[in-house]
Amino acid sequence: METKGNKLLLLIGTAWLFDALDVALLSFIMPVIKESWHLSAGQMGAVSAVTSLGMMIGALGCGYLADKWGRKPVLIMTLLLFSLGNLALTVTPNVETFLLVRLITGIGLGGELPVAATIIADHFTGTKRARMLVLVDSFWAFGWILASVLSFVVMPKFGWRITVLITAFMGLYTLIMRRHLPEKAPVEQTTRLGFWPALKQVWSTKYRRATVCLSILWFVIMFAYYGMFLWLPSVLVMRGFSMVHSFGYTVLMSIAQLPGYYLAAWLIGKLPRKVVLATYLIGTMLSAWAFGTATTETIILISGAWLSFFTLGAWGIMIAFTPGQFEVAARGMGMGFAQSIGRIGATIGPYLVGALIGIGFKIPAIFMVFVGALILGVVVLLFGLHDEDR
Repeated sequence: METKGNKLLLLIGTAWLFDALDVALLSFIMPVIKESWHLSAGQMGAVSAVTSLGMMIGALGCGYLADKWGRKPVLIMTLLLFSLGNLALTVTPNVETFLLVRLITGIGLGGELPVAATIIADHFTGTKRARMLVLVDSFWAFGWILASVLSFVVMPKFGWRITVLITAFMGLYTLIMRRHLPEKAPVEQTTRLGFWPALKQVWSTKYRRATVCLSILWFVIMFAYYGMFLWLPSVLVMRGFSMVHSFGYTVLMSIAQLPGYYLAAWLIGKLPRKVVLATYLIGTMLSAWAFGTATTETIILISGAWLSFFTLGAWGIMIAFTPGQFEVAARGMGMGFAQSIGRIGATIGPYLVGALIGIGFKIPAIFMVFVGALILGVVVLLFGLHDEDR
C-alpha cells in the first residue's frame, strides 16, 4: 500500500508541478511582454487575470465531470488542454490573441487542481489523507523553482516563446498517466446527476455551511496569492532591481516554499488542522505587511521568503482540508465549486494590483489590501468550519 501511495503521490504531484510551472512562468513573462508590446498597467492586470478566469470555469466544470465521468479521464483531458494552449501561445502575435489563448489554457489549469486533489482524497482517509494532500501540493514549489530557473537561464537568451514551448511538451506526460494512473480509486463512485442537481447538492443543508466557508477561504487565499505572486517579479523591478536580478530573487523565495509545505504536513498530525491553517494565514498576513513596506534588499529577501513559506503552506493545508468536507459522490463538485469561487479572487487580485498601480497607489498600500483579506479568512476559518472529515 505504501509503494502504491508513493507512486500515486509522484504521478499526481508531477501533474501539479506542471500546473505550477505554467502559472509561475506567466509571472515572469509579464514584465517581458510589457516592454515588447508596450502594455499599460491595466493591460498587465488583464493578462494576469484572464488565466484565473479560465481556471474558474475549469474548476467548476471539471469538478462536476470528475464526479460524472470519473477522475482519470478528466485529469488527462485537463493536462492536454493546457499543454496545447501553451503550444498555441508561442505563436500569438499580440496581446489580444495572448489573452484569448490564456483563457482557454486556464480552463485546463483550473480543472486539473481540484480533480487531482479529489483523486488523492479518494484513496486515503484521516491524517494520512491530509498529509498526502499537503505533500502533493508541495510539488507546486518545484514548479515555481523550475519556472524561475527557466526564466533565469533560458528566457534571457532565447525569449519567452521558446521558454513556453518547452512547457508545451509536458503534455506528453499524459501518456504516462494514462498507463499508470488507477482507473478507479478504492472508494470512487460517479454520479449521474445533471450539473444543476449536482450543484444543488453541495448547497443542501448537509453541505451549505462548509460550501460557504470554504468558498470564502479559497477566495481569500487565491486573491492574496495570485495578487501578490503574479506581480512579484514586476514589483521587484518597480523596486529598482533589474529584471534578471529579480528572477534570481524569486528563485530564492520559491525555495522557501518547500519547508513551509513539509512543516505543515508534519504539524497536521500533531495539531488540529484549523490551528495549523490559522497560524499559516496569520504568518502570511505578517509577511505580506513586511514585504509591502520593506525598503532594503535584505528585508525584501527575508520577508519574501517568509511570504512564500506561509502562503504556499496555507494553500497546501486548504487542499488537505477541503475534500474531506464532502462525501465521495459530491466531492468533485464540492471541491470544484469552492475553488471556482477562489478563482474569482484569483482573477480580481492581480487585476486589482494593475488597476491600483495605474491610478497611483504605492506598493505598501496595495499589500495592505491583502492583509485585510487575510484577516477575514482567519475569522471565517475559526468560527465557520469544523475539523472532522466526512
